[in-house]
Amino acid sequence: MPAFIRRLLVLSTLLSFGAFAWAQDKVVYHFDDTQAQATKGLRNIRNHLDVAPDTRIVVITHADGIDMMMEEARDKKNPNIDYASLINALTARGVRFEVCEITMRNRGIGKDKFILDAEFTPSGVVRLGQLQTREGYAYIKP
Repeated sequence: MPAFIRRLLVLSTLLSFGAFAWAQDKVVYHFDDTQAQATKGLRNIRNHLDVAPDTRIVVITHADGIDMMMEEARDKKNPNIDYASLINALTARGVRFEVCEITMRNRGIGKDKFILDAEFTPSGVVRLGQLQTREGYAYIKP
């Protein structure tokens, strides 16, 4: 087999694998205001996964958005909505929830105040940028 045909086959195989790697959707949801975003945003994520269950989703919380990640957090307009149970169900479906450590430090809140599903990132804003530019995540702010 001529060398150029082998190279063409190798190139087409690599491109096929590359296209397959890009086939999975990756989305970052950005929460910075629990009262305005949490109930609606968590519902959006559930609906997103119902339609596209293979989507990789990361939730970044900072500023007032970290409040939904705290133990006993509830929707103030509808106290029947317990954020921890909604987050736990989404975590079971593969969603990652990250809390900004800068916000925690500025507000004097320790990691022990957050639900078990919470993960922590040094800076929520930096993490948002990294996910979008380095890892190709689409950005959604509910």
